[in-house]
Amino acid sequence: METFEPVIVAFCCHYCAYTAADMAGSMRLNYPANVKIVRVPCSGKVDTIHMLKALEKGADGVLVAGCLEGDCHFKNGNTKAAHRVAFVQKLLQEVGIEPERLGMVTMSAGMGMRFAKIANEFTEQIRKLGPNPVRAAIPARAAGKVA
Repeated sequence: METFEPVIVAFCCHYCAYTAADMAGSMRLNYPANVKIVRVPCSGKVDTIHMLKALEKGADGVLVAGCLEGDCHFKNGNTKAAHRVAFVQKLLQEVGIEPERLGMVTMSAGMGMRFAKIANEFTEQIRKLGPNPVRAAIPARAAGKVA
């Protein structure tokens, strides 16, 4: 039996989360290669549509990673992101998709160990949920079988 390897899209703010991910790599800390990092200027720039599109295109999980509360380089971008994540989680639940497929975390640039730990834990959480139900519909839609 083949083990399910989830695809995770991690939207990481440039100043903190992306730097923490880079530090995790520099420290040779292991985290799954299937965590695809998308660097954004600020987690507050991750809009509802970005999270939903990542899931629609087949990501099994989406993680939004920003600066620590009170330390956002753009004042309150991380707070805005947290509100959007909560909104999208409710939306996912309403359409029958597990809200746990979407997460929000905060960290500072020096938290490489935290980034690796979160990436591993989130991947394991998504692995337990199984493949994204939307992904199963993608081949059928591409073949013209679903309206």
